[in-house]
Amino acid sequence: MTQTGNAHIAELHTRAAYAHTAAAYGHSTGDHASTLELAKDALNRSVEAVKYTE
Repeated sequence: MTQTGNAHIAELHTRAAYAHTAAAYGHSTGDHASTLELAKDALNRSVEAVKYTE
């Protein structure tokens, strides 16, 4: 895989990790409506990152 491809995959994983962290924070503060949206975003970003990794 090219260096550019690896950088893109790393960026996708980083974005997914940030989204998961934000969702966890939202859950800890009791803001469940936005937490659900953040969790969905985290899942979508994780799935996208996995697709590119494979």
